Amino acid sequence: MASNVDVLFINPGDRKQIYQNLADEFSAVEPPVFAGLFATYARRHGYEAAIYDVPALMVSAEEAAKAAIEHKPRLVVLVVYGFQPSASTQNMGSAGKIARLIREAAPDLPIMMTGTHPAALPEQTMREEAVDFVCDLEGPVTIVKTLEAMAAGGGEAFAAVPSLWWRRGGDIVRPATGEQLIKDLDEAMPGIAWDLLPMEKYRAHNWHCFDHIEHRQPYAAIHTSLGCPYKCSFCCINAPFGKNAYRMWSPKTIVEEIDFLVEKHGVKNIKFVDEMFVLNRSHVLEICDLLIERGHDLNIWAYARVDTVQDDMLDKLRAAGFNWLCLGIESASAYVRDGARKAFKGDDIKSVVRRIQGAGIRVLGNYIFGLPDDTWESMRETLELALDINTEFANFYSAMAYPGSDLYRYAVTNNIQLPAEWKDYSQHGFQCTPLANPKLTAAEILTYRDYAWQTYFSAPGYLALAEKTFGPAVVDHIARMRSVPLARAQTAAIPAHAKISTFPISSVA
Repeated sequence: MASNVDVLFINPGDRKQIYQNLADEFSAVEPPVFAGLFATYARRHGYEAAIYDVPALMVSAEEAAKAAIEHKPRLVVLVVYGFQPSASTQNMGSAGKIARLIREAAPDLPIMMTGTHPAALPEQTMREEAVDFVCDLEGPVTIVKTLEAMAAGGGEAFAAVPSLWWRRGGDIVRPATGEQLIKDLDEAMPGIAWDLLPMEKYRAHNWHCFDHIEHRQPYAAIHTSLGCPYKCSFCCINAPFGKNAYRMWSPKTIVEEIDFLVEKHGVKNIKFVDEMFVLNRSHVLEICDLLIERGHDLNIWAYARVDTVQDDMLDKLRAAGFNWLCLGIESASAYVRDGARKAFKGDDIKSVVRRIQGAGIRVLGNYIFGLPDDTWESMRETLELALDINTEFANFYSAMAYPGSDLYRYAVTNNIQLPAEWKDYSQHGFQCTPLANPKLTAAEILTYRDYAWQTYFSAPGYLALAEKTFGPAVVDHIARMRSVPLARAQTAAIPAHAKISTFPISSVA
């Protein structure tokens, strides 16, 4: 264990609380990409850094606090990001508990929180959590300048640090200026500090490895860009950036990091964390060309949108090792999708999915139940669409009012009940509390989400596709996954007209 470091980055989280029993075999264990990037930035400014990854190590908050103190850092930074772009808030319970325990045992050790949730609610985070500092934008510049201010004696030196919320006696002081977003990512943060991470702990999502289900490790996740130009109502990804920013690492830097992961750690399975990878055509194609030149045996997945996939990109993506693309389909209802700011037409969805599959790339479809205009009827239509499209895997979510999203502002403005605790933002958690809408309660939305998940993974058409594509071992794996119940604090009855009694012919064909 490194000790006497300048800055210790802690990745908080509780896998069992977030995923319940799915954490044991089925969920991914993902590297903390932002903590790794911030450590690189700090190192490039001459500071010694360490990372403590709580969910990967499967340790308690008490153990994490003890380890933090044993590192003897000058500054502890709790980096509160999620492994989905909108999933940081569910980690605040763990982050807050770790901060309180550190404060109780080492009251003079400075603590900062940064990440999507603190950036969305900086003043509330300062009021509620046992921290000295909160960063309300990107993070790395603020962290380094905070270390500089501490070396200068602290006090009023903190007033010059951009995006830093701090305490003057009993008062909370807001920053006078905002952190400037890093322009040259290649120079400032050319990759993650992989040497600080327990690489043997990370494993890919189960579906990501359906072609080799027993080999989900080693695994890595990287960014090729930061931010997103779109404004989906349910997403809070741009909270740490203060605007709809979109910046990219150069293809050369990205592929060199992949070279390192392959050669040093034997990595095959890679997630591109970008909220939208298949977006900038030249960026995507140059990465593909460089990967094709290398000839690595890769299994990559990345996010795309129905309206960003271009046919002439697909063959190159497949040749470069992109075996999966994740599409945000969200809803069957154009009216509901419009409310979520997804402007593509319903007829486009199935066509794009089939073109991707025709290029030999698997598709992961993302669906959301309970968006503000949803009804029992529209939720059933969404499930019918999912069954009809019949992608190789599917994620089913409940609409959640994540801090930093338009839905959060909508919920606050309209006095709609929010989750009682931050951990209750977890989609798979016991106390998960979706955003109610005028036609559906939170319990009804959550119950339908769980019903849709069970229905999809029991559907004859899906199981036939899985067996044909991946073989009987994966069908058995899916059966085990389906048999793991999610305990829920709230459930509701589903009316008969919202249930599926027959499956679409196309999904069985």
